[in-house]
Amino acid sequence: MMKRLRNKIAVLVLGLSLIISCHGLEELNENPNQIGSENVDPNLLVPTVINGVGKTVVSLGFGDLAGVMQHTQKDGWSSGHNAYDWSNDSHSWNGYYRLLTNNKTLIEKAENENLDFHQGVGLVMKAYIFGLIADLWGDAPYTQALRGDEGAEFFDAPFDSQQTIYEGIQADLKAANILLSKDQDSYFSIQDNQDILYAGEAAKWRKFANSLSLRYYMRLSEKEPEVARQGIRTIVSDPQTYPLILQESDDANMPYIGNTTSDSWPTNTKFDTDSQGAYFRIKMAKTLVDMLQELEDPRLGVWANKVDVPLVLDPGAPDGTDYVDENDGKRHVSQDIVDAYENTVGFPVDYDSLYVGLPTAMTFGAAYNLSEDVNQGTLNLHVSQLNDIYKEVSGPLLQARLMSAAEVNFILAEAAAKGWITGSAEAYYNEGIRQSFNAWQVEGAYDDYISGPAAYSAPEDIIIQKWISSWSAAAEAWFDYRRTGLPALETGQASKRAALPLRFYYHIDEIDNNSNAAEAIDRLEPTEFKGGDASNNSAWSKTWLLQGTNKPY
Repeated sequence: MMKRLRNKIAVLVLGLSLIISCHGLEELNENPNQIGSENVDPNLLVPTVINGVGKTVVSLGFGDLAGVMQHTQKDGWSSGHNAYDWSNDSHSWNGYYRLLTNNKTLIEKAENENLDFHQGVGLVMKAYIFGLIADLWGDAPYTQALRGDEGAEFFDAPFDSQQTIYEGIQADLKAANILLSKDQDSYFSIQDNQDILYAGEAAKWRKFANSLSLRYYMRLSEKEPEVARQGIRTIVSDPQTYPLILQESDDANMPYIGNTTSDSWPTNTKFDTDSQGAYFRIKMAKTLVDMLQELEDPRLGVWANKVDVPLVLDPGAPDGTDYVDENDGKRHVSQDIVDAYENTVGFPVDYDSLYVGLPTAMTFGAAYNLSEDVNQGTLNLHVSQLNDIYKEVSGPLLQARLMSAAEVNFILAEAAAKGWITGSAEAYYNEGIRQSFNAWQVEGAYDDYISGPAAYSAPEDIIIQKWISSWSAAAEAWFDYRRTGLPALETGQASKRAALPLRFYYHIDEIDNNSNAAEAIDRLEPTEFKGGDASNNSAWSKTWLLQGTNKPY
């Protein structure tokens, strides 16, 4: 009987929403309003929303935005990832709003049943999802969104300003902080195993809410610096009222289960056995590899494999020399072979014997570094593959990382460097690195690292380390880049424009079906890199957040 009941619950969970990420991860569900949401247990909605958000964070931060921020590059089917070849049919927000519909039901049921914990969780997730929408696209349906079931007059929801959405996010997070501030024993109807983020611990959800609030205040640091300063100061000056995620053990991480394609890490080779599958297409980017090597960073070995066969130039060797030495396991080549390759591909050979990354947006990625197999998305013996852990379906490091102690400490470091809060920017910076090392299980290397090339010397170091620590969650690094212009990344030869993109295009379906989209597009500010985009709806247009800031360009 219990087994049948569990099976029915599992089917119900799968019937709650349709979640479609930017990279094809799909989970077939239905809108709960269509199956009698009044009968749905809020505990079943909680994992559905968290799961959808977690997979969205990974699909962004280990997908196209990892390419933009040069954490990774692809050597097959790479245009959207490496070269930002986006358009108005590239990225849809429909999956985000389906998640919000489920989350709305969660909040409403929690309010009706006086479930403060569930309501607080729902408000945090509402803030998180709407935050992503505002960050990725700009203005969007917000105050009148999610009302389509009330009648046709709500089908064309007006676009609220990005500013309004950010203000609403802060209001929801303040409410969540209060709802989640009670003693754990005062909450009821919590099912720990359904909360796949924090196992029903209200105190950790409260830290998540306030840390997210801190993130969005810092998001405003260039546009509305006084609002940002006051908001951050209020939170930091009262840790009893506004506890934060400061230790890696409180990170908002969602694990992957690994039972099916849908709940497994996206580059796994168990369900994707194609020799040109996702694992073989994605390589670490040269930009990140070079930085990690310069800093003598132990996280490099966690994220990447060493090259299978290092390259060696044999000076003075006869033309045509090309062999793998059985003794040293290296491929030895003569100068004429190197010259022919470099004249054709346009990139110098990388002779690093340990780690080699793929250059940004190169035209012949599969041929890089004298690869003998120039087919797309295949094993390149002379370029670092992702670490073998990324072949697995799940594992302790294969997490959807929604918010981390490393990020919070780097935000505090930046605020201290600006003089907004007391405390040492260097101390917060060091702690951010420590917590990132803890998260990636290289904590034993911290002391040597922090006294080496990574030692704090300037405020710019904070953003560089924050960029590094956002591995597999690069969306946040993109948002920081737009705000600060750091890291100072350069585009590649195949890049669609000579600058990094700033937003996603509004999707053609939204433009065609919502008459309010045109007004939102008119509010965007085009830049010199707009190029052939017919309207302001360009990935190189500035949203309200960037207008007037001169950032990042």
